[in-house]
Amino acid sequence: MTDPQIHKGLAGVVVDTTTVSSVNPETNSLLYRGYPVQELAAQCSFEEVAFLLWNGELPTADQREAFEAQERSLRRLDDRTRRALDDIPTSAHPMDALRTAVSQLGGLDDSLEQSDGILDPELNAGRAIYLLAQLPTIVAYIQRRRRGLEPVEPRDDLDYSRNFLWLTFGEVPDDVVVDAFRVSLVLYAEHSFNASTFTARVIASTLSDVYSAVTGAIGALKGPLHGGANEAVMHAFAEIGTAEKAEAWLDSALAEKRKIMGFGHRVYKNGDSRVPTMKAALESLVEHYDRQEVLDLYNALETAMVERKNIKPNLDYPSGPAYNLMGFDTDTFTPLFAAARVTGWTAHVFEQYAANSLIRPLSQYTGPEERHLDR
Repeated sequence: MTDPQIHKGLAGVVVDTTTVSSVNPETNSLLYRGYPVQELAAQCSFEEVAFLLWNGELPTADQREAFEAQERSLRRLDDRTRRALDDIPTSAHPMDALRTAVSQLGGLDDSLEQSDGILDPELNAGRAIYLLAQLPTIVAYIQRRRRGLEPVEPRDDLDYSRNFLWLTFGEVPDDVVVDAFRVSLVLYAEHSFNASTFTARVIASTLSDVYSAVTGAIGALKGPLHGGANEAVMHAFAEIGTAEKAEAWLDSALAEKRKIMGFGHRVYKNGDSRVPTMKAALESLVEHYDRQEVLDLYNALETAMVERKNIKPNLDYPSGPAYNLMGFDTDTFTPLFAAARVTGWTAHVFEQYAANSLIRPLSQYTGPEERHLDR
């Protein structure tokens, strides 16, 4: 019997089909339902992108109006969710708090107990938009609580991006900041069978509920090799200090065989196609806040990394300093990622339910041969 071929990390393994997103190898472009993400980021609201991911097409004017009205009506945090968040120490990572809150939302959903309630497409569509509406309120609540600030109530007169920033900072920033934030949400919304999305699909394949799938995805996203990379970028920037020190820092880090977060990607071979769009948003923030030193450091480290390793940035590299300039705490960066990616996660959960097969790979055993107790 020949040994099976092992694909560590499932690299190169195609496990299923999807209509949600893809990467066009000819243009190196990420496509949501066929649309290049840079076009969506330039022309669409985040609400439109969420609708697209869930329904396969962009909304009509009437569909968009109804969708926005529904999302805005679901933003207020249940008092029981507030209490659950208040029981978590402020020293805990915000992703731990977010994971707990989403799990608790599932516990409050009585409709899961209905006959076929877990798989009902209409109920699941409602759960997805409920999660979309709740996550900004939860993420903002977590950051404000960690800062010792009172929570801010959501506003139904603001779009998704503006409301998110209002909830976090108690004011709506200038349009350039809102637009950069909107762009980041669109770019983070979906990316095929990444680690957290695959986790969600594995959980869904057992016919567990949407909340369980999203809770598991949040756990996967917390890891520094996935969502936590945008936080790590800012930790690296803090270590480096200024652009003039970037090359020496990188040489030392490489000599120590440290992983340089925010660079490289399993899927893209010619650079992450989302980076130019996010870097343009970062540049607009740098100009707005008059923080040229941030961009100087960004460019210095990027140039040094390409020269030494020929490895280009991924989306986490420009998004980290962008979120920092907006005023988000570094520990909140990954929850922001989750608030955007919940759209992609749930789109894939729905796809998994629609043509389900339990995901259960095999393994090759390399431990001791059969043995017996001798007592």
